[in-house]
Amino acid sequence: MKLIDKVKALPDGPGVYLMLDKDGAIIYIGKAISLKKRVSSYFGASVKGQRTKLMVSLIDDIEFITTSTEAEALILESGLIKENRPKFNIDIKDDKAYPLLRLSTNEKFACLRIVRRRKNDKAQYFGPYTSGILLRQALNFMRRLFPLRTCNIMPKSVCLNYHLKICPGPCQELASKDEYDENVFNLLLFLKGKKKDLIKKLSQEMKAASLTHDFESALELRNQIESLSSVPIIYRRFAVADQVEELQKVLRLKRRPVYIEGYDISNIFGSEAVGSMVRFKGGRAYKRDYRRFKIKSIKGVDDYAMMREVLFRRFSGEISDAFVHPDLILIDGGKGHLKCAAEQLKSLKINIPIISLAKKFEHIYVQWQFKPISLPLNSKALRLVVAVRDEAHRFALNYHRNLRKKKMLVSELDLIPGVGKKRRQILRKEIEQIDLLKGLTIKQLKKIKGIDAGTAKNIIEHWKKY
Repeated sequence: MKLIDKVKALPDGPGVYLMLDKDGAIIYIGKAISLKKRVSSYFGASVKGQRTKLMVSLIDDIEFITTSTEAEALILESGLIKENRPKFNIDIKDDKAYPLLRLSTNEKFACLRIVRRRKNDKAQYFGPYTSGILLRQALNFMRRLFPLRTCNIMPKSVCLNYHLKICPGPCQELASKDEYDENVFNLLLFLKGKKKDLIKKLSQEMKAASLTHDFESALELRNQIESLSSVPIIYRRFAVADQVEELQKVLRLKRRPVYIEGYDISNIFGSEAVGSMVRFKGGRAYKRDYRRFKIKSIKGVDDYAMMREVLFRRFSGEISDAFVHPDLILIDGGKGHLKCAAEQLKSLKINIPIISLAKKFEHIYVQWQFKPISLPLNSKALRLVVAVRDEAHRFALNYHRNLRKKKMLVSELDLIPGVGKKRRQILRKEIEQIDLLKGLTIKQLKKIKGIDAGTAKNIIEHWKKY
C-alpha cells in the first residue's frame, strides 16, 4: 500500500501515530483526536517550517494505535516518546509549564496526583504531558480503573470517594495492603504502556477467581478487562522491535535484520508450480514488496530446483533492482532446502545471511552449525520467523490455487455449447477463475462485450448439469 493510501485509510478517531523512515526507525510520535485529519495535515500544501518539511520528506511508513479518548492517547504518546526518543520530537523540560503524574510509591498507600515539579524523592514520575485538561481526564479514567486514595492525610472515616468506588478505603482497612499494592502494580503497567501484559495478567486472575467460585472478584476483573480492551491496539511497534532485536542475537547477525524475505514453493505433484517471496520490514509484513513466481523451467516434482529458479530470478536482475537486498533470507524447509538455497546464492555472488525453518518442530537451520536451533515456543525471535514462514506459505498457496482455478476455467469453457474460440478468449480475459464465472447471472453475463443472451443462457444451463 502506498503511503498516501495508508494516510487515507487511517481511522477518524483518537490515537497515537508513529512516523517511520526507510530503515524502519521511528522519527516522530504524535497524538490526535482524529488520526486521519491530523496525519493528512502533514501532506498538505500548508505545511510550514523547515524542520517539519524535512521530517515529512523522510517518512516512509506510518503506524498507529487507536485509543478510546484523546486523554488516553496523551498517556500513551508520552510513554512511547520516552521509550523510543524519536529525533523529531521536541524534548519537553520538566518546568511549571507542563504537568506530571506523581505516584507516591514512597508511601505505605500510594497516591496518584498531578504535579508541576519533579522532586528528589522516592516517588515515581511520569510525563511531562502537553495538556493539563487531557491529563485530568486521563487521571479520572485511571482512578476508576485502579482505585487509589486521593487524600493528602488519611481521614478517620471513609470519604465520598470510597462510596463512588474510586478509593478502596485503606483508612479504615477496608482494603488490605496486598490488595492495594496490586492496584498500584496494575496502574504502573498501564502507565508504562504495557497494556497487553496487564490484560493477560487480569485474565489469568479472572480465570482463577472463577475456578474458586469467587464470582464477585471475577466480575470486577472482567469489567477491568473490558474497560482496557475498549482500546483496540492495531500495532505495537516496540513489541515488534524486541522480536527483531532478539532474532539478531539468536542468529548472530552482524546487522539488525530490518528487511527479511521469506520464500516458499507450492505445487501438487509438480502441477501449476509457483514460488512466493514475502518481505517484512521492521518486523512486520510489507506487502507492497511481495512477489510471486510461476515456475517456468522445472517439470515434475523438484522443490529444490524450483527454489533455485525463484532465487535466481529474484537476484539475477528480474526484480533485483526493484528494492534493496534483505538483511536476512528465510526458506521454508529443512537442512536440504537451506543447502540448496545457499548454493544458489553463492553462485550468484550474493552474500546475505540465510536460514530455513522446518515445520514439524519449528527448528531453525543455519549455515554456521550442523545442529538446528530449537527455541522455546514463547520466544519472540521464533514468533517472528514463524510469521514470515507462514506468510510466505499463505501467499504461495493462494497463487497456486488461483492458477488451478484458472486452468479449470479454460477446460470448462471447452464443454459449453455455443462458446467458441473467440468467446472463450473474451471470457478468459474478463473472468479469471471458474468460481467467479459460476456466480454470474444471465443479466451480468450479457454485460460482457461479445456475450449475447443465447450464450449467457447456455452458460447458466451448463452449470445446472453439475
